Amino acid sequence: MEGEPVNVNEFQELARQALPKMYYDFFSGGAEDQHTLKENVEAFRRITFRPRILVDVSRINLSTTVPGYKISAPIMVAPSAMHKLAHPEGEIATARAAAASNTIMVLSSMSSCTIEEVASSCNAIRFFQLSVYKNRDVAAQLVQRAERNGYKAIVLTVDAPMLGRREADIKNKMIVPPLKNIEGLVSTEVDNDEGSILEGFAKRILDASLCWRDIGWLRSITNLPTLIKGVLTREDAIKATEVGVAGIVVSNHGARQLDYTPATITVLEEVVHAVGGKVPVFLDGGVRRGTDVFKALALGAQAVLIGRPVVYGLAAKGEYGVRKVIHMLKDELELTMALSGCPSVKDITRSHVRTEHEKIHSML
Repeated sequence: MEGEPVNVNEFQELARQALPKMYYDFFSGGAEDQHTLKENVEAFRRITFRPRILVDVSRINLSTTVPGYKISAPIMVAPSAMHKLAHPEGEIATARAAAASNTIMVLSSMSSCTIEEVASSCNAIRFFQLSVYKNRDVAAQLVQRAERNGYKAIVLTVDAPMLGRREADIKNKMIVPPLKNIEGLVSTEVDNDEGSILEGFAKRILDASLCWRDIGWLRSITNLPTLIKGVLTREDAIKATEVGVAGIVVSNHGARQLDYTPATITVLEEVVHAVGGKVPVFLDGGVRRGTDVFKALALGAQAVLIGRPVVYGLAAKGEYGVRKVIHMLKDELELTMALSGCPSVKDITRSHVRTEHEKIHSML
């Protein structure tokens, strides 16, 4: 590919060229037939705009507030594992890019840089993603370390009682590199000659007994607000508000867990209606354009989280690549807002988009 990328999608090809096949497949792949992986992106394309004209859009304000913290645009960095597989500086480069972009990074508990290293790398608002292990003391220690080091919220992953079947990782016998946050707490030694060592490791450590009552346990060990990531239905959204979560991330784990779950953008509105404004709702999965961000906001998301595009930017061009990815999405969102007649984020409404369901209904 010649020259600088002109959109986020072009970073994926640069990442493919830069990374060993095992690592590229790990970052880019989804579960089983990868139906949901494709749908996460394609579903955005089936939503169209209803732009307003003759609105003064000479000044566009992208900024928004995510529970109590002002960020430059409704675009956050999603938690994703093992950034040192993409670039030697790992999550430190990602954190610096997020800070320079004045947005929030959610650090993965499976990161290849420690909670402390990322916290000391730059001044920024950041959250911490928690996977709960069979040894609950490990989870408690991670939460307490995050709180001590200035992280502002815990984002609990709730859709991974065990690892989804990622067939590229099985073929590649995906390894488990050093996971600095749990080094000395959990052994990464796995005897699994027949497939993904990562899958074997996850099976040994992830707590499949995690359930709704454990939200209370988590809230009891920290003063930080708890968001849950992995909600796809109105029933679970209602339950989440009942147990006192501070926010919901509509997510199918980047299509890496259960294949043939719906694309996240197609169930966002269902979750938003179920919550009824009690807590903020966020979305991840399939965001590749500023137009996608606009569509998510129109359907009720307070912000989106981006995962793979960040990793592709990191793999291709390090910290600069991550900054460029975020900048591209912000520029595209700004243009979309201007051409849709929305001077600020709060001006984006449900009436600015038409979904596939509405198109079909209008033909009946």
